[in-house]
Amino acid sequence: MFRRSMMALVAFAAVASAVRPAAADSKGMLFATPGIPPIFASTISIVADKEGLFKKYGADVEVKFFDSGTAAARAVLSGDIDFSLSPSVLLATQISNADAPLVAIYGMPSPDFVLASTDPKKVACQDTVGQPVGVDTPGGQRSLMLKEMLLACGAKIEDVQQIPLGSNTGAAMLAGQLTFGVLHLDDVSVLQNHGKPVTTIMSINKANPMSHNILGLARIDRLKEKRDGFVHLLAGLIVAARYMKDPANADHIADLAAPTGRTHDEAKTALAAFNAIGAWPTNDDGLDQAKLEYMIQNQIKIGGIQPGKTPVTYDRLVDRSVWRDAAALVDSKK
Repeated sequence: MFRRSMMALVAFAAVASAVRPAAADSKGMLFATPGIPPIFASTISIVADKEGLFKKYGADVEVKFFDSGTAAARAVLSGDIDFSLSPSVLLATQISNADAPLVAIYGMPSPDFVLASTDPKKVACQDTVGQPVGVDTPGGQRSLMLKEMLLACGAKIEDVQQIPLGSNTGAAMLAGQLTFGVLHLDDVSVLQNHGKPVTTIMSINKANPMSHNILGLARIDRLKEKRDGFVHLLAGLIVAARYMKDPANADHIADLAAPTGRTHDEAKTALAAFNAIGAWPTNDDGLDQAKLEYMIQNQIKIGGIQPGKTPVTYDRLVDRSVWRDAAALVDSKK
């Protein structure tokens, strides 16, 4: 079933100036992860939580699932959530266009999005013109990836009808309610396993090999207030990523990934595919400077950063000190 459409993201210029963050809890950390059910990339937060890795490194973390990374970013901005996994492009445009008081302290650099069709007779980019295409929400990560993929194959975002489905685009395509959609690799696997023909029209890695996927966001003021909490939270993610990379843990992780809606076999296949593209960084913060600076320049080019606005710099976009302290904490407990 289609989930209720999310409201369009409000103008961040207005929000940034009007919002008042909720009072920060000095101990507990609220962590927003995208998707209901969560996208497979969010498995790292589930593993860190269920395996007790947050607690092992002194973090009191509650993981909450949000309809999209865009909604999660909105909750961070309002002060309702401490930390979210949200689209990299979204943060760059928020800061550039509206001076949103957010900063990235963690990253997942490798996107896995594809623009796909379930109709073997409609496998060209031009076949999408005038047609509904499933995304998370207009302006959300799948929407932003769709814009780049369409441009790479000679079309524009304005040429299609975006259908906001949160993380349920694959389910809608499986049910025959939709022909075109922006999918994750695990979505493709599910469709194929159910005998649904799937053709990749364009992949984000082909459209833009320098694309950056997800950033871990915090409000600048909240980061100052609860810095130790953020350090301990990232320590849990570091160890979770390393745990997930070990093939010996694959079956257990596939079981833990049940909230994503994947079967054991689907999750195990997806885990291998995500590890193969380095979806979850194990030895660095995922804040790849070359990719993020390329992304900023690309947003200037395609209009994501509005004309006349000052593009965010890399040093304003990220704070790498939190991950360094988290990595030192992990090393100290070996």
